[in-house]
Amino acid sequence: MTDVSDPGDGLFDRLASLLDDEVPCALATVVEGRGAGAKLLVRRTSGDDMEVHGTLGDADLDRVVARDALGELSLGRSGVRHYGEHGEAREEAVSVFVESFAAPPRMLVFGAVDFTAALVRVAKVLGYHVTVCDAREVFATRQRFPLADEVVVDWPDRLLAEVGPELRRRDAVCVLTHDVKFDVPAIVGALATSVGYIGVMGSRRTHDDRLARLREAGVDDEGLARLRSPIGLDIGARTPEETAISIVSEIIALRTGRSTRALSATDGPIHD
Repeated sequence: MTDVSDPGDGLFDRLASLLDDEVPCALATVVEGRGAGAKLLVRRTSGDDMEVHGTLGDADLDRVVARDALGELSLGRSGVRHYGEHGEAREEAVSVFVESFAAPPRMLVFGAVDFTAALVRVAKVLGYHVTVCDAREVFATRQRFPLADEVVVDWPDRLLAEVGPELRRRDAVCVLTHDVKFDVPAIVGALATSVGYIGVMGSRRTHDDRLARLREAGVDDEGLARLRSPIGLDIGARTPEETAISIVSEIIALRTGRSTRALSATDGPIHD
């Protein structure tokens, strides 16, 4: 963590600079408790490193709030969080308002299938801006996916050509189709972007067949290595809802770089 302690005008100058450059950042302000009005500006630099301006008056509180602010920023979410005076959890001595300056992460779901509605519901709980896309007008309807932010009737490659340049590491593409006409163009289009997660539904046999088609389409080993297929973590999911949870769990694990083992089977702190 790079600590740039400057709670004065320099913090606002830095915030203005980050906003001008469209760099995602979060501003934490003590709204109740000791140090009311104190501010902490946080942005992620690379990996788990962060740049911090200002202080809330306590080093331990700064550390915990900076970590939580980056978590809120990753979801594009703002809100009030409560801590002890030194950052203790489950205490309410200090109330901190975290304001995220970033659009919510995006999830593009290709294929208006039975699993799609469940994935949309779970993704919305996590704060994603969700787009469902399918070229079949009879299936891609607002009535079937009322919680989706967008329902687009189009081919995957055409939508990706439009929005692909905007996709970043915290965004996700989920290909839930089993049709060569849909899944190959969707995967090839997603691989041309900087999206952080590309998950593809299908059995291992389907995946092997798909790999052959992707190689024929010119995808190299580096591109194939970016695919998460079969999609999701191995939690024994069977229902659409369970499958949706396995998918978003894999997205979170890939984004954070954390182990997918149970916490009870690991040692050390449960938070970075």
